[in-house]
Amino acid sequence: MGEFDLIERFFKRPPQRVDVGIGDDCAVWSPRSGYQLAFSADMLVEGRHFLSTTDPQRLGHKALAVNLSDLAACGATPQAFLLSLSLPHADSDWLSGFSKGLFQLADAHACELIGGDTTQGPLNIAITVMGEVPHGQSILRSGAQAGDDLYVSGHLGDARLALEAFRGKVSLPQPVFDAARLRMDCPTPRVALGQALRGIAHAMADVSDGLLGDLGHILKASQVGAEIDTHIATTLMQTARQWSCPPDLAMSCVMSGGDDYELVFTAPVASSAEVLAAAHGCGTRVTRIGRITPSRTLSLLDAKGQIVTNTFRSFDHFA
Repeated sequence: MGEFDLIERFFKRPPQRVDVGIGDDCAVWSPRSGYQLAFSADMLVEGRHFLSTTDPQRLGHKALAVNLSDLAACGATPQAFLLSLSLPHADSDWLSGFSKGLFQLADAHACELIGGDTTQGPLNIAITVMGEVPHGQSILRSGAQAGDDLYVSGHLGDARLALEAFRGKVSLPQPVFDAARLRMDCPTPRVALGQALRGIAHAMADVSDGLLGDLGHILKASQVGAEIDTHIATTLMQTARQWSCPPDLAMSCVMSGGDDYELVFTAPVASSAEVLAAAHGCGTRVTRIGRITPSRTLSLLDAKGQIVTNTFRSFDHFA
């Protein structure tokens, strides 16, 4: 199977919202008046971001999900994406599963594949996603204000727990491992929540490299600090409820685990009812885990308000 046969068989679809889609040198797209375009790109490399044993359908889902999570973090609505794919060889079964997982998620968010590239080489998946947001309504990292409440969506730490099991550092009951691996392989991008928080949240980021690291980006951009109530945050590890997870492991997975693809955001105290209504409206849990401070330092607090030593390091590709 040649390169263009591969594209035709597994990835080419009739264009929906774009003027020109797959099959020309460029895709052509006419953006709507009154909207700004939002772009993001992510790359997944075998052995670095996913295991060679990862199911291709799950991998197709995750490849797009991590990009949609970036759009969610700025309150954007997905529109289209480009896919660049490096493959060791053209395996029809693998491509069938991968494209199925990719398009199931793309169709769920009306996000259209409009072009890309394929080549032979080590397995590497790169996606550039495009979205739109009403002019001036993007939620950025730089808007957090002292006194804001600090929230996170969904659950944290489960994906890292699966990774620790793969590394042989923890032994998990099979149902717990399966649940944790599902969280690692098939994250849920919080697109609807991101849109619902436009005009409510002051600042937002997606949790891809770990809660502390990604919150740190907000704090740096906004020139503020934060206090996290660790006794609340550590309850957000869903799989910990299914077995006796050691407290230190739960703390590490939640604070610096990464691969959660949840949203961490700040909002005024007076907007708490609006935050909860937005979350309820899109069926996504949100939890208040702390507050923004003017100190420019990040503090972890226990249930008694005492400072917990912060020795956690979030993921860094070159650390």
